Amino acid sequence: MDGHAEDGGRVYQTSGDQHINEHHHYGGEGAAHAGPDSVRRPAVGRTPVVLRDRLEVLERLRKSVAADAGGEVFVLHGMGGCGKTAVAHAFFQFATEIGDRVGLWVNAAERASLRAGMLAVAADRGASDGELLAARNGLRPGADLVWERLDRSTESWLLVLDNADDPEILWDGSWLRTSPRGTVVVTTRRAAARWWPGAELQHIGVLPREDAAQVLCDLAPQSGTIEEATKIAERLGRLPLALTLAGGFLSHQVLAPWTMDAYGRRLETGKRVELIDQGADALSAEDPRHLVGRTWQLTLDAFDARGLPEAVALLRLLARFAPEPLPLSLLDSSEISGVLPRARTETALRALLDQSLTELVDVGVRCVQTHAVLLDSVATATPPESLATLNSTAGRLLDAAVPAIPDAGPYNPRLRLFAPHMLALLRRVRDPATVADVLSVATRLSVALYRTGDYLSARDTSRTAIALAEQTLSAEHRLVLSARSRAGRALFRLGKYAEAEAMLHHVRTTQERLFGADDPDTLDSGHGLQLVVRNLGRHDEALSLLRATVTGRRRVLGPFHPLTLRSQASLLTMLSASELAAEENAALLSLPAQCERHLGPEHTVTLGARHNHAWALYVLGRFEEANEQIRLVVDGYERRFGPDYPIALSAQQLHARIQAALGHLDSAVELMSDVVARREDALGPDHPFTAASRELLTEFEEKRRLSSR
Repeated sequence: MDGHAEDGGRVYQTSGDQHINEHHHYGGEGAAHAGPDSVRRPAVGRTPVVLRDRLEVLERLRKSVAADAGGEVFVLHGMGGCGKTAVAHAFFQFATEIGDRVGLWVNAAERASLRAGMLAVAADRGASDGELLAARNGLRPGADLVWERLDRSTESWLLVLDNADDPEILWDGSWLRTSPRGTVVVTTRRAAARWWPGAELQHIGVLPREDAAQVLCDLAPQSGTIEEATKIAERLGRLPLALTLAGGFLSHQVLAPWTMDAYGRRLETGKRVELIDQGADALSAEDPRHLVGRTWQLTLDAFDARGLPEAVALLRLLARFAPEPLPLSLLDSSEISGVLPRARTETALRALLDQSLTELVDVGVRCVQTHAVLLDSVATATPPESLATLNSTAGRLLDAAVPAIPDAGPYNPRLRLFAPHMLALLRRVRDPATVADVLSVATRLSVALYRTGDYLSARDTSRTAIALAEQTLSAEHRLVLSARSRAGRALFRLGKYAEAEAMLHHVRTTQERLFGADDPDTLDSGHGLQLVVRNLGRHDEALSLLRATVTGRRRVLGPFHPLTLRSQASLLTMLSASELAAEENAALLSLPAQCERHLGPEHTVTLGARHNHAWALYVLGRFEEANEQIRLVVDGYERRFGPDYPIALSAQQLHARIQAALGHLDSAVELMSDVVARREDALGPDHPFTAASRELLTEFEEKRRLSSR
């Protein structure tokens, strides 16, 4: 491969030669690594007072963490609500407190949470900031990094992959592997052996009769006899989740305590939940949602009787979201007033917590998490006349939580927490107007993820949102096309140029036909398409697209709109020396000053314009001016993002070029040596970025050797 990348460019194997420039522009503040991707604490709330039964399974698991044991995978399978996570948590405590293992806990329910959790595992096992950035940017396989670090761990470990109910997620990217350094435990509802080759399957079923009764007595010891508890346990199918909800109810009735006998009678004769089929799978007689529904409905009745209708409303609102950690900050918003008064949210949440209807979890951010079976049961039993208000309120809460104008910046793990809830809401809603509103927020979330370098999560969020929204909206709906355009941009950043070009070309053509060539959405897709075409080596076509985008944005948005200035700044990296020197392009060289005047000195577009301006000055041979400009750019990037960030390395590499052009070869070699070392650490020695930087370093070293003769 003769092509090489310059200043943050990417090179991927194609036919023919390539010379690729790709500039990454980031902004924002703060460290890149603070946040909720903690894996040392299981993301579970209150655990059972006593773990009844399960002793045989636990004994087998405990043997796996004996001295020098490792390389095993255990799959704990069973229906929802049977206590798989409780067993995994009990084993986790044993392994960390007695077995001298490092405990690592990852939520494997969704692609985004699995990827973020596994990269946090890599960080815990010593992965560098640069390696993690490269994995999030899609520049190196994330799973390879994780398992390389697990294999090299100096400490033995236990890795729990919780809620892996979609095994395809684990196999897509090869996240599930074995290592002699540790033991893996998976919890799942999917028991088919084909999903778990080489693993030891352990079934977790409902509790034996005596143990089920004892759970109720553990939770509500003053409410009745073991015989009464046995009758209730049988009516609830001996399902641990249903027993926990029943026990929570019985133990928290203070003013008018219930007995087990009274509770049992209400289960038979009282109000029952009618599970309305709203497109969900048909419920069999054994479906755990039936059992859970009988318990929580009695609790909701009690809330109404105690004058706490807000607790009922809050639980129904939570059922619009996913069974994953939901930041409490999302609920602390004025937008919740559509369902319950904001001032009553605290009281309502405490009531749900007291009755074990939801749990507090801490994943670096304080969150609330509700069991999937309970959410499904509540969602299917919610009165149809309430759905419109609940859905619109859930959408407004997410809208308020996502940045109104996403800015470029370092990785923000808090953003990822909103993705599964956004997609869960899209699965719930059917009204076209609400679907459109939620899709608009989901696309904005995808943009926010993209602009913090989390390209994989951005792609997955856009792709899933499109698939869900298209069930209600047409494929040519403006918002669907906009979401698909963002997905195309993410594919480009992930190096999937052919897919990105096909998607963006189709979207832009459709937008031009439907909305016109100067529509802002059409122009946005055009800007994205020119990036792909340029990196495929079709310079003239890319330049034509970019010029058309600049002209259109100037006409529609105005000459000083951030998007107009951003497209103009891109021209600085595409024009030759003769083109830059031409009279008609003279104004381009004053672009950084225009950006600073209209947007401010720290605006992302201003920083990017300065970087591109330094490149243009280098191309023009104005090396002293270029050197002064790029030093400011390097300082700014490193101050805001750290020295390992791709754009910081891009700027440092350009600084090295300029130093070499000025004849300061010692400085050029020093700067490039640092770039090579950081890229080898982040990407490995064979990555095209690393190879291109090493080639440039070799060139500078040879020049220095010759000049010293």
